[in-house]
Amino acid sequence: MSPLPGHLMSNSEPYTDVTTLPADWRYEQTVAEIETIINQIEAGDLDLADVFEQFTQAVTYLQQCEAFLGDRQGQLDLLLEQLGDPSDLG
Repeated sequence: MSPLPGHLMSNSEPYTDVTTLPADWRYEQTVAEIETIINQIEAGDLDLADVFEQFTQAVTYLQQCEAFLGDRQGQLDLLLEQLGDPSDLG
């Protein structure tokens, strides 16, 4: 399986901070890749070594998604806080 642009395929450090995600990283594409990995594992067609490799890759992708969503949640919280403070609206 080829990696998505900017994604890790080895056991190197996963992305844990959204600022380290490559510019071409896309949440939807990463979720689709996770689903593909799950389907391959569930199909039972992979060797055990490949299962572990793909599982590790899925965990890395999930960490990327978690970092991305956490960052976006922080941005939304800040915007909502600003909406709640009329002095910030100009």
